[in-house]
Amino acid sequence: MGKQIVVAGGGAAGMMAALSAAEEGASVTIVEHNDRVGRKILSTGNGRCNYTNLFQSPQCYRSDENDFPWKIISRFPAEWVIRKFEEMGVMPKDKNGYIYPFSEQASAVLDVLRMELDRCGVRIVTSAHVSDILRTKKGWQVEILHGGKKKEKMNCDSVILACGSRAASKLGNDGSGYDLAKKLGHKIIPVVPALVQLKCRENFYPSLAGVRVNGKVSIWIDGKKHGEDTGELQMNAYGISGIPVFQISRIAAKGLYRKQSVCAEVDFMPQLTDDAWRQMLEERKRLHPEKEMSAFFTGVFHKKLSEVLLKISGIPRMKKAGELTEAELERLVKEGKHFRTDIIDTNPFEQAQICAGGVSTAELSAQTMESRIAKGIYFAGELVDVDGICGGYNLHWAWASGYLAGKGAANA
Repeated sequence: MGKQIVVAGGGAAGMMAALSAAEEGASVTIVEHNDRVGRKILSTGNGRCNYTNLFQSPQCYRSDENDFPWKIISRFPAEWVIRKFEEMGVMPKDKNGYIYPFSEQASAVLDVLRMELDRCGVRIVTSAHVSDILRTKKGWQVEILHGGKKKEKMNCDSVILACGSRAASKLGNDGSGYDLAKKLGHKIIPVVPALVQLKCRENFYPSLAGVRVNGKVSIWIDGKKHGEDTGELQMNAYGISGIPVFQISRIAAKGLYRKQSVCAEVDFMPQLTDDAWRQMLEERKRLHPEKEMSAFFTGVFHKKLSEVLLKISGIPRMKKAGELTEAELERLVKEGKHFRTDIIDTNPFEQAQICAGGVSTAELSAQTMESRIAKGIYFAGELVDVDGICGGYNLHWAWASGYLAGKGAANA
């Protein structure tokens, strides 16, 4: 008779773990506190589900133990994920390396997973959550709370914790897995929002709301640069957003958690060097000395952004371009290429796509995802201190870590 395994959490990692264990002959039960499994999958990739990416490198995954994610990802490349889902019925669509289901419907990915769970005989218990895990002489006893009231106790050989993080709580994530992990003796790396918008101190952001601009953004902590990314930035009433901001937001969040000084530097002209940008401004001054400064950046920047750059550079809107002093021109060079803004917070967990932090990977086996502290306990997905950049990497981590945890638990 196969192993008895309970999977806490029916998200991407939990479902893959259950399938992996069931394929090895285990009897598997998923406990999911939503009324259905896989809700978060439906919101990924703007409803299209970017479920992996052809470009894979260690830099796409972050953890306090930097080399841990790649020990796993390198064994489960994008081709493995694509093949796995093709076997379940999902035809891939390649968009510059970003892999989506051919239908571009996230529901297709969830549907095939649910069909496979049914085919493999996985029991799914919804609107319930694992409230406690206790060691027994033969394995583990899992306490399941149904609807917040009725308790059920299940004995099993192994438990796979794939409960998710604190991100996107509206989709059912509540961070309860951290408490279970701590009770089992695990260290939790401080959990902060990641892939999230950043709030800024300055009071001019309401006037920039809605502006989109291609640029490069870098994060500076206590005066030192700690990461950068380039792409379309979005200005909001509270601060900055967009994919480049998401990519480096975990760095800012970690710095804020440590009570350090955090700021962002934005380069609104990343395609030009400082000298080339200066020459461009000098040429605009020379060609149209009669223009008022309110129109100086017309055709270059959004009008709202132009107004802010002039204001923080201390240049009157009505001043003629030909009257610009060297000092004023230099300030425009600086603000266009080295625009500094103080980061005071991130948007809350509810608006974060993922979290940074979680169960310390130093206490997990990279071969099986089993706990080094509590034999028979396995971890997968967002609960672990591994987070990926935008582009299908967090789902890829869910598939790989879930598959490994399921195999490990079934074959222990």
